[in-house]
Amino acid sequence: RSESYNRRLRRLDTSGDITMARKPRPRVRVPSKAAAGDIIEIKTLISHPMESGQRRDSAGKKIPRQIINKFTAAFDGKVFFEADWFAAISANPYQSFHYKAAKSGEFTFSWKDDNGETYVAKNKIVVG
Repeated sequence: RSESYNRRLRRLDTSGDITMARKPRPRVRVPSKAAAGDIIEIKTLISHPMESGQRRDSAGKKIPRQIINKFTAAFDGKVFFEADWFAAISANPYQSFHYKAAKSGEFTFSWKDDNGETYVAKNKIVVG
């Protein structure tokens, strides 16, 4: 499917809610293998409208605020990176950071929005 098709899916419906077809989709890029001591780059992106609550719809009604306000990255259950996001963050927020690979395990990435919804992605890495 084309990129423009995916953009259309992320648009809000008239009530300002994200419909099931437009549910935010987290995407994460983590190397599957690394040598012990390697510093790896982790890239994350989530499809989310990040509505600031300041815009109005075609009927003139205010679109309710709906942003992702917390991003957390953990390795084997231990949080190693956290970010608090605010209304100035653009739609489809991208976050990249580095991690020193010491052992094999599983990364857990979570995004929490204003509605209390949590979106989770998991990736494994083999260190050897």
